[in-house]
Amino acid sequence: MAVHVPVTDYPMFIDGVSVPSSSGRWIEVRSPATREVVGRVPDGTGADVDRAVAAARAAFRDGRWHRMALADRVAVMNRLGDLLDRDADDLARLETLQTGTAYKLRRDSDFAFASDNLRFFATQIRNLEGKAAYEYTGAHTSFVRREPIGVIGQVSPWNYPLWMAIWKIGPALAAGNSVVLKPASATPLTTVRLAELAKEAGVPDGVFNVVTGRGEVVGAALAAHMEVDMISLTGDTETGKQIQALAAGNLKRVHLELGGKAPFIVCADADIEAAARGATAGALINGGQDCTAATRAYVHHDVYDAFLTRTGELFDAVRVGDPFDPATDLGTLISDTQVARVAGFVERAVAAGARVVAGGFAPEVAGLPDGAFYRPTIVADCTQDSEIVQDEVFGPVLAVLPFDTLDEALEKANDTRYGLAASIWTTNVFTALEATRTMNFGHVQVNDHLMVASEMPHGGFKQSGSGKDMSSYSFEEYTQVKHVMLELTGTPEKGWHYTIFGDKPADQPTPEH
Repeated sequence: MAVHVPVTDYPMFIDGVSVPSSSGRWIEVRSPATREVVGRVPDGTGADVDRAVAAARAAFRDGRWHRMALADRVAVMNRLGDLLDRDADDLARLETLQTGTAYKLRRDSDFAFASDNLRFFATQIRNLEGKAAYEYTGAHTSFVRREPIGVIGQVSPWNYPLWMAIWKIGPALAAGNSVVLKPASATPLTTVRLAELAKEAGVPDGVFNVVTGRGEVVGAALAAHMEVDMISLTGDTETGKQIQALAAGNLKRVHLELGGKAPFIVCADADIEAAARGATAGALINGGQDCTAATRAYVHHDVYDAFLTRTGELFDAVRVGDPFDPATDLGTLISDTQVARVAGFVERAVAAGARVVAGGFAPEVAGLPDGAFYRPTIVADCTQDSEIVQDEVFGPVLAVLPFDTLDEALEKANDTRYGLAASIWTTNVFTALEATRTMNFGHVQVNDHLMVASEMPHGGFKQSGSGKDMSSYSFEEYTQVKHVMLELTGTPEKGWHYTIFGDKPADQPTPEH
């Protein structure tokens, strides 16, 4: 059932037109399932970044977007949501080709939510919040303007190519900024199509630009560019550190959504069937290539064996195969390199004394002998300081450890350099509230894992980054606050002027600042 497609070129999109790279070179995009080339994109250069940034700056300077009538800007963004819905089948097919993940995940989950995210931000600009205008000094009326920042550089990841691009451009465009977006070089095809749809929707030329290419070239050039006012990355923690260092040249704003190592605490009173199903879905979503995926389960001794047995059954029942087969639950990982990385973690854990409860190998899939497949895997009896518990695997692997007390579980859950997502499974409201207060993560869930909502923020603590995606908090990340102050009296001489010239009037108290 594997889909075979003719090779199509997807040029960059700069200033409203499709363009090749100044290098004249192209990058091949291959399906992780078939190894076939499914598209080509330009191998971008620093000169291409300069061209895109110049277009974005010109668009911002002349106000063609942020000074557009508000109702018109909202209508354009909603129209883009409509176009995403119109082309969802084709876009999901293209996403599946370049990622190797199951078509049903892309079509029925990612893409339905992506257009919802976009429509949320289309309304956010109409609901600005801030202090009321008031005479705080007694002689001036003060009010706050919330304004776009300018030119935003953005770098999106390969695990959710189009969806994460929406998370980035949604708040940035809603706030009135111009954008230069670099998609991951392994999965750029749907992002190029997104730029084309944005033009069709009515986004003015130069407002949304896509430059394809390698991270060390295009991403680095965007982060260091003196005409980029803010840089936003969704990626791994080490890349985040590099982006932050490059951004220091002009002290641009930095927005980072980085790696994670989500704990999954199962208390003795938890519904084990619900927890086992939650762990299976939470650990295996997108092949585990998700920074919020459940990666380390802490399970109370009393239910440890029962949880392992039931979760192992569910892991074994997951169907790995052709991404386009409706019966497939889990397609490929992104590459052979990623398969080798995941397998290495499992092998080293076993060598250190852990045991494999489910999976632990790369299966052979009929008709796809070269596919980057790896079975859903549970590794039990790990130690807290082990590599597989402390480092991000980014694959379909769940490490399971026992605990005796809630304090122990919470301490181990927080024992990580990451702080993105976490969950606890319990029927005790007091336990749940204590956990949500204590767990040092940006998103903590009770009796569920992975769920997000357009209206609520998503973002991490510690080395999982800074800044929020989705929600009004994300919108605020892409705006700057300006205090406007109007003097009301018309009096040339102010009471405080004596501090610069003259003497203090005898009958005038010193004004407060």
